[in-house]
Amino acid sequence: MGRVAIAVAKMEKIIGPSKPIFIGIAGVGLLMLLLSFSPFTSYPNMYDVAKMTVTPKKDGAATNDCTTVSYQGLKLDHDPANQTFYDDQTQSYEIGNSGNNWDTKRREWLEHHPSFATGAEDRVLLLTGSQPEPCKNPIGDHLLLRLFKNKVDYCRIHGYDIFYNNAFLHPKMVSWWTKMPMIRAAMLAHPEVEWIFWVDSDTVFTDMDFKPPLEKYKDHNLVVHGYYSKVYEEKSWGGVNAGVFFIRNCQWSMEFLEVWAEMGPQTPNYEKWGQILTSTMSDKTDPESDDQSALVYFLLKQKETLGKKIYIENQYDLSGYWFDIINSFDTISDNYARIEKGVMELQRRHAEKVSEHYAMVMKEAFSDGGGGKRPFITHFTACSPCSGVHWGYTDEQCWGGMEKALNFADNQVLRNYGFVHPDLLNTSYLYPLP
Repeated sequence: MGRVAIAVAKMEKIIGPSKPIFIGIAGVGLLMLLLSFSPFTSYPNMYDVAKMTVTPKKDGAATNDCTTVSYQGLKLDHDPANQTFYDDQTQSYEIGNSGNNWDTKRREWLEHHPSFATGAEDRVLLLTGSQPEPCKNPIGDHLLLRLFKNKVDYCRIHGYDIFYNNAFLHPKMVSWWTKMPMIRAAMLAHPEVEWIFWVDSDTVFTDMDFKPPLEKYKDHNLVVHGYYSKVYEEKSWGGVNAGVFFIRNCQWSMEFLEVWAEMGPQTPNYEKWGQILTSTMSDKTDPESDDQSALVYFLLKQKETLGKKIYIENQYDLSGYWFDIINSFDTISDNYARIEKGVMELQRRHAEKVSEHYAMVMKEAFSDGGGGKRPFITHFTACSPCSGVHWGYTDEQCWGGMEKALNFADNQVLRNYGFVHPDLLNTSYLYPLP
């Protein structure tokens, strides 16, 4: 405004003080001229808006210019009247009845729903859940919410469906065994999916880019994280982790779930199975029958039958042990930032829906010598976010570790929205990206 006053004063010397109207007009004109050269961003004013005209070609409501071309997709509003397994009164959602000919029934349903049949072999439903009551731990419900958000983010990025359950579908199948009836019911509720992806609530997806290589498991029906040596040589109950696994939506899986569930608390042989599993495992001290020890037992006793359909995965962290991982997050973040600086395409901002493309570019960059990859899933085994009970760890270790893992994962999501957490232990502070 100082420059404008000087300019007006000079104008007065030229035209004299007897021309106030002219001076006023000249001052306004000069002000508009100076603002037109302002280094600051200019915005449309009311004069610009008034000059805009809406024509049929520009009006989004009058034409399709502002709408997206739609393509033929899944027909969610179409269910033909053909008879399917849903009309079979003997078919049950409950555990305790494996039914029969599920593969045929599922195939027939897909034939009646051709829009779902396309790509069915790669379709995944992520299944997770928690107890129906509020958490005893004061921050437990908040942590469960963040842990669930993490899974929703992962599913949205990769096109997976997700179902979160907090109801006991079988009153006696509690604790580790709650997953069995949930998986059984989900298979019937989602005949369009090939894989049920069970993920415990106390897990964090810490590599939002990674997508499991399902084609690798074409000859298997159950994929679980573990180590052959721990199962077959050490006979350890920790030889596999039953908190995260893929199970195929097929008749084999339905029958396997029934056999697996027979070791659960709803059966009269529950205590006996606890004794058998404890005597079989080299390091099991808990006398209760649990799902993980039961799975190791199957692998040991039926290696040539059930074992041939179970894939023990250890080439990536399908269930990475959190205590061995969390201290590496800062180093891993720095490593990814270094690789991104060296690959022009990775520096490009992009839509969230095309994240898998950039994940492939990053994968190629790692194959050229990059190290320190993100763990796929970080599993907070022995830390209970809801009860607040830990086995061998402090509150600070468990809650601090979860916050760090969640922010580490959240950074990968928020990047596509233009922000990151500069401090993995500070959830509230975000930094805008350029």
